Amino acid sequence: MIPLLRLDNLQVTYGRVVAVKNVTLEVNEGEAVCLVGPNGAGKSSTLLAVMGAVRSRGDVFLRGTSTRGLQPEALAHLGVAMVPEGRHLFDTMSVKDNLVLGTLARRRGRTPRIDERWVAELFPIIGEFASRRAGLLSGGQQQLVAIARALLSDPDLLLLDEPSLGLAPVAVDAVFEALERIRAVGVAILLVEQRAQRATDFCERGYVLSDGEIRLEVTEGTSEDPESLMAAYFGR
Repeated sequence: MIPLLRLDNLQVTYGRVVAVKNVTLEVNEGEAVCLVGPNGAGKSSTLLAVMGAVRSRGDVFLRGTSTRGLQPEALAHLGVAMVPEGRHLFDTMSVKDNLVLGTLARRRGRTPRIDERWVAELFPIIGEFASRRAGLLSGGQQQLVAIARALLSDPDLLLLDEPSLGLAPVAVDAVFEALERIRAVGVAILLVEQRAQRATDFCERGYVLSDGEIRLEVTEGTSEDPESLMAAYFGR
């Protein structure tokens, strides 16, 4: 079976700094996979390389076809959406206007699996705060709006960069509950998180990054071995 996404010896450098070193991993259709590791491990750089937002070496394949040279806009029209760290909403625009931007990347000629009605049911705050400026929402509310905006492109693959960062526990729970429902409709997820145990409990598989390298592949059995997980997390 050809994976939805495959990274083959991916490398990302910034000047003389090597952020990602020969990372190889796969995400299958409808699967949730996580990348966990400490700050500076190369997790965000990996997602940015998948989206074509940073220069990289190695290769990225989407359904077996190389995406080499494609810009983020092209990747979006191929069914890849990203929720960046920090959410990047337009603070002075209303929630509704922020969400309209998500629909611009929809692929033409097909009925969307995820539309405005489905997203509104998933995130009731959208209807409640539709006319409110996005910058006036709480951090947890902004994160849900950012996920909703990405979903409105009707992606096959959703990339999430630290969706729980800086959120209160109740907001973190709301984010992961939403991700469960998103996965249930067949959207594949590549999740970057520092909360290693929470991420590996949610995902079918995971990879631990440290110093830009994959130190451990986490499967159903190994996720229950916290000592090995933490040793790989801290590069020991």
